[in-house]
Amino acid sequence: MIGPLGSGVSARYAPYDWHARRFGPPRTLPPAPVVLLEGVGAGRRALRPHLAHLLWMELPREESWARGRSRDGAEQREFWEGWVVAEQRHFAEDPSRPFADLLVRQCREGYDMVTGPSGTVGPDRDVTHGDGPAAMC
Repeated sequence: MIGPLGSGVSARYAPYDWHARRFGPPRTLPPAPVVLLEGVGAGRRALRPHLAHLLWMELPREESWARGRSRDGAEQREFWEGWVVAEQRHFAEDPSRPFADLLVRQCREGYDMVTGPSGTVGPDRDVTHGDGPAAMC
């Protein structure tokens, strides 16, 4: 689905309908100089070879989940009960953070970007390879 974009050809994808809990009708995505993929699975193993850069939003899990619950409200409460477990399992089996080119950190005013683990791994670096607690600026 993402491969054609690298060749300058339109790709097709099916957006997920979070309320209906199913994929919607396929859509065409024309090639562009920059295409952003967003979401928990955007940095997964199968996609990484096709990515020019992988950015990781550095945010504690509990805060991220609280934001999602607040955004989605009571209507999605049941969904969130299963989501937390599914997300933990996803990153345990296929972590994205260790491969991030940049870490994006939310600050009091705006965001800060720092070199990610893929650019800093070495004997003199202290790098967390999970999606654990984040540093805030």
